[in-house]
Amino acid sequence: MRSRKRSFRHQSLQDAKSIEDILKSITSGIAKGKITFSDEDEKIVMRPEGLLDIKVTATQEDNRNRFNIRISWQLEDDSDKKKKSLSVK
Repeated sequence: MRSRKRSFRHQSLQDAKSIEDILKSITSGIAKGKITFSDEDEKIVMRPEGLLDIKVTATQEDNRNRFNIRISWQLEDDSDKKKKSLSVK
C-alpha cells in the first residue's frame, strides 16, 4: 500500500476573539464530519469519523504559557477488509 502524506501549517498572531472563532469552526467541523483548513498558500480537507484520540498538554515556564490540543483518528480502509479471508476448522 502506498502512503500519501499531505500537511497544512499556519502560524500567525491573533487576538482572543479570533482564536475563539477558529476553535468554534473546528468543533463545528468535527460535529459535521468535515473540517477544511486553508490560507492563501495551502488547503487540506479532513473528515473526522469514528473514535477520535485527543491529547491535551499545557505548560507554563516563566512568562510563557502554552497549550496544545491534538486530535487524531484513523480511517478504515475497506480494501484491507476485502483482502482478508477467514478460515475456521
